[in-house]
Amino acid sequence: MDNATTPPAPCAANGFLADHVDLLMRSLRQLTGRELLGGTGDPVERARQLWEAPFFVASHDTSPDPRLTYGNRCALGLFEMRWGDFVGTPSRFTAEEPERGERDRLLARVGADGYIDDYSGIRISSSGARFQIRGATVWNLSGEDGEIAGQAATFSEWTPV
Repeated sequence: MDNATTPPAPCAANGFLADHVDLLMRSLRQLTGRELLGGTGDPVERARQLWEAPFFVASHDTSPDPRLTYGNRCALGLFEMRWGDFVGTPSRFTAEEPERGERDRLLARVGADGYIDDYSGIRISSSGARFQIRGATVWNLSGEDGEIAGQAATFSEWTPV
């Protein structure tokens, strides 16, 4: 995705990308019965809360080389990227080359099972800083028509490596 097609970063003017956040939340709820955020309420307020959440949330699309479509502030901070650099980046670049085979196996497992909630692995930021994630949930995103629209991940445990 180039800057001409990258949506602007979540903000009040674009409703904090409430439609995409709804896709993330609805898909997770349908697959696991769990919520990304507690409570109910205004979709824009939920999207703002997810954008500002102290835990990681990111998603990618279904292209042959899946590209990142969303990352909350926590995700951008961990990967040391701005929104315009993060969104559109092939998601495989979130892992170092030796870790990509494991990442591919994880995504295949999610594709087959719908979700997993026990993933741990090493990731790498844009500056080369490595960090280990633990207990990640990764799930398929399903549109209203039931078609797979991508995958998303969330976790709240990570440590520098």
